[in-house]
Amino acid sequence: MNNKFKITGMTCAACSRAVERAVKKLDGIDKAEVNLAIEELYVEYDETKINEEDIIRAVEKAGYGASLKNIKEVTLKISGMTCASCAKTIERVLGKADGILSAEVNFALEKLYVKYDTSKVRLSMIKSIVKGAGYDVVEDVKEESQGDKKEDKSLINLKIAVAFTIPLLYIAMGHMLNFPIPDIIHHHKHPLNFALVQLILTLPTIYAGRRFYTVGFRNLIKLSPNMDSLIAIGTSAAIIYGLFAIYQIAIGNTNYAMELYFESAATIITLILLGKYLEARAKNRTSEAIEKLINLSPKMATIIKDNREIEIPTDEVEVDDMVLVRPGERIPVDGVVIEGKTTVDESMLTGESIPQLKEEGSNVFAGSINKNGSIKFRVTKAKEDTVLSQIIRLVEEAQSKKAPIARLADIVSGYFVPVVILIAVVSSVAWYIGTKDTVFSLTIFISVLVIACPCALGLATPTAIMVGSGKGAELGVLIKSGEALEMLHKVDVVILDKTGTITEGRPSVTDLKPIFIDEEELISYAASIERLSEHPLAEAVYEYAKDKGIKIYDVEDFKSITGHGVYGRIKEREVLVGNTKLMKEYGIDISIIEEYIQDISKLGRTAIIVAIDKEVKGVIGIADRVKENSKRAIELIKNMKKKVVMLTGDNYLTAKAIADEVMVDEFIAEVLPQNKADVVKEYQGKNKRVLMIGDGINDAPALVQADVGMAIGSGTDIAIESADVVLMKSDLLDAAYAIELSRKTIKNIKENLFWAFFYNVIGIPVAAGVLVLFGGPRLNPMIAALAMSFSSVSVVLNALRLKGFRPKK
Repeated sequence: MNNKFKITGMTCAACSRAVERAVKKLDGIDKAEVNLAIEELYVEYDETKINEEDIIRAVEKAGYGASLKNIKEVTLKISGMTCASCAKTIERVLGKADGILSAEVNFALEKLYVKYDTSKVRLSMIKSIVKGAGYDVVEDVKEESQGDKKEDKSLINLKIAVAFTIPLLYIAMGHMLNFPIPDIIHHHKHPLNFALVQLILTLPTIYAGRRFYTVGFRNLIKLSPNMDSLIAIGTSAAIIYGLFAIYQIAIGNTNYAMELYFESAATIITLILLGKYLEARAKNRTSEAIEKLINLSPKMATIIKDNREIEIPTDEVEVDDMVLVRPGERIPVDGVVIEGKTTVDESMLTGESIPQLKEEGSNVFAGSINKNGSIKFRVTKAKEDTVLSQIIRLVEEAQSKKAPIARLADIVSGYFVPVVILIAVVSSVAWYIGTKDTVFSLTIFISVLVIACPCALGLATPTAIMVGSGKGAELGVLIKSGEALEMLHKVDVVILDKTGTITEGRPSVTDLKPIFIDEEELISYAASIERLSEHPLAEAVYEYAKDKGIKIYDVEDFKSITGHGVYGRIKEREVLVGNTKLMKEYGIDISIIEEYIQDISKLGRTAIIVAIDKEVKGVIGIADRVKENSKRAIELIKNMKKKVVMLTGDNYLTAKAIADEVMVDEFIAEVLPQNKADVVKEYQGKNKRVLMIGDGINDAPALVQADVGMAIGSGTDIAIESADVVLMKSDLLDAAYAIELSRKTIKNIKENLFWAFFYNVIGIPVAAGVLVLFGGPRLNPMIAALAMSFSSVSVVLNALRLKGFRPKK
């Protein structure tokens, strides 16, 4: 078989060769050629040994992006779905179409996610298939307004139903409670009027619930029955029997005035409409996290053009435009400050509560709030590419992708409605044969149909994932899929990259030992000369002096000695800053500090010696500091019964010092980036599920290999392709929060599924009359409708409890 793949991230011929090498290593590859000019990979392969996903993964492990050339993914808004069976029907009909690679429906979000081959099927054909199945594709409608519109429409229908059902119930049942009934519609005095008034009051309620009939019967005809079909069949049976009763009354059989079922049909419709309205309101709350993110971006932006301030929609701002932001305004798009100085609140993006200083050269991000000064910045990313937009996309993707735990509910939903109809028919016929009571058997038939609730099954998983992933985004944890959310708490081993994950990722001064000189003077001389060096350790000394406000001197005769250190003259004094080799080269005795150097070296720190006029004046210890929360984070992860392993390319002594400080279970030193994936494989070979946490660049192969890959982001690079989870604040504590959030979310899903299954397992037999066999009561269809409606609402409300998740500090 052969296929073409679109490759992204290549910049030169070396990149194309790297892609070819990565793919050719796979078993079953006959040919792999990259055309750099059109960014295309052509592959010939044995499809019995390998598939497209394997090839894409190989390219991604090499550090590039890959997708099938003719493959496209789209998201469509679907209307007309009322239960999980509807979602299953859409997936089934699309799955049969040639060219459709995958089709997933999120019932809670009312969205269809389709991956298809553009050479075999077009988007218009996909829409036609959906419409042919009895559902509508929402075209050109702003998504933000859909939830509110649907809620408003539900409320109107509910008001109509309530307005007519209440007087209907009064007329039909008032005599049982001795309520006064006008003689003209009294069941004894004018039974036909009594029946006709009920019919007239029922008709508006049927109109309010017309969707149940149009969709329900249409799906029944197409042999894809759903919840609407159950309601339509049940209430239609009641109405038809009521019409038969009116005919009997009209020909003189007035006893039938007590066997009308109009109030049951109307009440069932009204209660289900109430449930649907409450469900719609609750579901809207599950997407609050997305709405909050969307609302962070201001609608308008002020740009500077021809020395004039022009206010335009944020959507129209383009790269390289100059934008003005005044105090108190939100920053509309990402950019780089070119004029002005201010502090910016970025807490909504990073979770960092302290406002960040922004001056010329600083990056600013859409959605953050300018606190006190006016700034001008050059736009680097249009609205659709900003960090905020990437976050929104990631959260939406997480909410759209099904977790493995949802599969059972999907399977059950596919068979649920036909089985319920069969149970309703069988139980009704059985009771009629046993009792010869038409009214009783009809009650059983309607009750079984009405109490069945595939909605709760369909909502159990997606609502919890929506709320859980939204809560993660609030905490600065972006979880890309339901699968990652489910897997996080199941991992056995957590592997941590050291640099930039456990530690800050940059050297800083940790120790000072002055000899016959005060600390400030020692740093002053060292920082003055190190300021001219480009070495990272030199930068650490200079930054330390800057932070402490220590004076910097002018340097003469500066000289850098590669691999040793630096030399210069300050105030006519010779100054040397470097390692022991530099001191020996200049004949300087270091015996006075040798023991101290050995001590700090054992702690994984690098010793920099400072000598002035041929005499040692002190030692500066430099190391990559452990982040403030790393030790606590590792403690929390270990408390969750996870084994914590640290990987680093550093030497054994440095690695041991950090490992001892943060108390990991195990550490592996001197590991090359390309070998980190092998360590992950080794643990997986021991049947361990692995969470790999790294910086998302050097650790990409290991992140892809792991069961869950977690990238330490900085709030600016949150779309790391190789990771399943991104920690925006670069705080390891958030990894512990993510694992705990995963546990809580999956627990919530299991609760939802349990109650959804339990409800139906108990409710359907009761509706079928099992209790009657033992002398118990039969289930009134109106009570069945009430129970069915609120089962769905209860599932959504249970999922909303996740909004109160508070991680352990």
